[in-house]
Amino acid sequence: MWEYSDKVKDHFKNPRNVGSIENADAVGEAGALSCGDKLKLYLKIENGIIKDAKFQTFGCGSAVAASSVLTQMLIGKTLEEARKITNKQIADELDGLPPEKMHCSVMGREALEDALKNYLKDDYKEFEVEENEKSSPIVCHCFGIGEKEIIEAIKNNGAKTFDDVSKITSAGLACGRCRADIESLIKQYSKPSEKEKLNPVQKILKINNIIETIIAPELQKDFGDIELINVEGNNVVVKLKGHCSTCQNAKLTLKNFVETKLKELVDEEINVVDENE
Repeated sequence: MWEYSDKVKDHFKNPRNVGSIENADAVGEAGALSCGDKLKLYLKIENGIIKDAKFQTFGCGSAVAASSVLTQMLIGKTLEEARKITNKQIADELDGLPPEKMHCSVMGREALEDALKNYLKDDYKEFEVEENEKSSPIVCHCFGIGEKEIIEAIKNNGAKTFDDVSKITSAGLACGRCRADIESLIKQYSKPSEKEKLNPVQKILKINNIIETIIAPELQKDFGDIELINVEGNNVVVKLKGHCSTCQNAKLTLKNFVETKLKELVDEEINVVDENE
């Protein structure tokens, strides 16, 4: 059971600024209903100052709380001040969020970014980063962890898997959208290790075990699931279930997560396909 601060509970039970703004000057969206969370942010802007902010959120209590506190943070700020708000500041304003819920603060920042882009159009500039971050692109946006820190974990601390990197740096502990990027860095910077040779039966058992103990639990966090249907040589046929079956990013999930994980832990030649393909 996750521990929530009193502020998170308060903003969930008594959300501020719920609703929409008629003829809003800026509207931004983030998330997707098929994946469980969606936020729509409305802004009223006068002379470069945000006079009002409202939101409509579909999602968990943390998503409602993050959206609620974000609107409070925005009202009265100039556009320049607003564009510097980070997801970490949103979480800090709530006295913290559980690692598994940090993606809710990221959704708030993304909706704000989308609203400002729609309002400023060609005049919009990307969110500023600290000078020392410019040479190290952010990989995990939930915790603001850069590429340099992840590479050091791989090269200097012996991280060989996504879980190793997460334990050392906390990257990927929240929404997990950076998993593919982290695994790409692992592949690029870690020393290759020889995988054990498996006979066909051992290979099927290992694939099934990885799907049940590693892959499925990650998908279940977002109300999805996966089932192994068949293994023919290096072709692994699976069935996505729950939210994953209707998610518009289902193919990316299969290739960037399921296939990547099986390549890493079983065989580089593995090809994952959906049973309906």
